[in-house]
Amino acid sequence: MEILPNGLTLDIPADAFPLSTDSILLADFVRPKPDTKVLDLGSGCGTLGLLLCAQSRCSITGIELNPSAHLAALANIRRNALEHRIHSICGDVRELNQLVPPGSYEICLSNPPYFSGGPVSQSHPTARCSDNCSPEELFQGAAWALKYGGDFFLVHKPEMLAHLCGCAVKAGLEPKRLRLVRHRENGPVTLILLSCRKGGKPGLIWEDRCLYSAEGRPTPYFKELYHIQE
Repeated sequence: MEILPNGLTLDIPADAFPLSTDSILLADFVRPKPDTKVLDLGSGCGTLGLLLCAQSRCSITGIELNPSAHLAALANIRRNALEHRIHSICGDVRELNQLVPPGSYEICLSNPPYFSGGPVSQSHPTARCSDNCSPEELFQGAAWALKYGGDFFLVHKPEMLAHLCGCAVKAGLEPKRLRLVRHRENGPVTLILLSCRKGGKPGLIWEDRCLYSAEGRPTPYFKELYHIQE
């Protein structure tokens, strides 16, 4: 059982993906305003939904293909008494036009397991395979669900940046903000956080963050992410 901020708890089944730095980074990057409607594409057992609810009074709908992960999400929602703010739908992101109305969300986000740096699930190894949902399909789904002016946030590998931006523009989502994350100061970029706006004008803001100093000490950014007080 993982203990999250503001007293929330996250129970992750043994065959599911553990709470990862990816999810924590993405939740911090998004930071939705109160009453924002959020759609999580590939929501697993509800990790991002709980992380966002711990920091904001937003409402989240998760779309999850795996039935056991969907059931785990429902259990997490009930245990935290968040039925009024988090909902989980068992469905395929590639069929999003049959699951949610068009233009009904202000934020979409995704940390697809097949892009994560976490371990492969032995019981569901195809969950990490891009055959389940390509980047093109992911952006198309986000573009369908977002209101005009809404934002799509995702975490990904740095070597995929050019391809992701191409997929975004093709779907009508303009890259607006990019955060480069380094594991160690002056080290290579290990993860990227990207936000794209539906109908947005060209103009990209770059940010650079690192988790540990050159000497291996947690940075202020790391401490903020994990709520570590001096």
